[in-house]
Amino acid sequence: MAVARIVPNRYAGDVREGAGFFNDVLGLETAMAIDFITIYRSSTQPTAQISVLTDDPSGLRPAYSVGVDDVDAVHARAVAAGHEIVYALRDEPWGVRRFFVRDPLGDIANVVQNKD
Repeated sequence: MAVARIVPNRYAGDVREGAGFFNDVLGLETAMAIDFITIYRSSTQPTAQISVLTDDPSGLRPAYSVGVDDVDAVHARAVAAGHEIVYALRDEPWGVRRFFVRDPLGDIANVVQNKD
């Protein structure tokens, strides 16, 4: 299992709130924009990303996302280690498979694998 990226999640009333700052000031490109999330990334280091969400469709607020190449294996290890799964493993309609787990510091991690 390999980790492809770790992305901080920020929350705002409108996912476009930070666009001027992230695009124009920091020079990040918009990697994805749908109704509840906009992801900004570096054009030269595409794994350098930040996500701005209004709210996650799960109703929870994960502090960060970890992109992996085998989400099922990570889920199995988290369960075997006794970590609290706060959002069950599932396929989402926007093309990812994911689950949320509470980390030892008390934050929620969104562990995600792109399905494409």
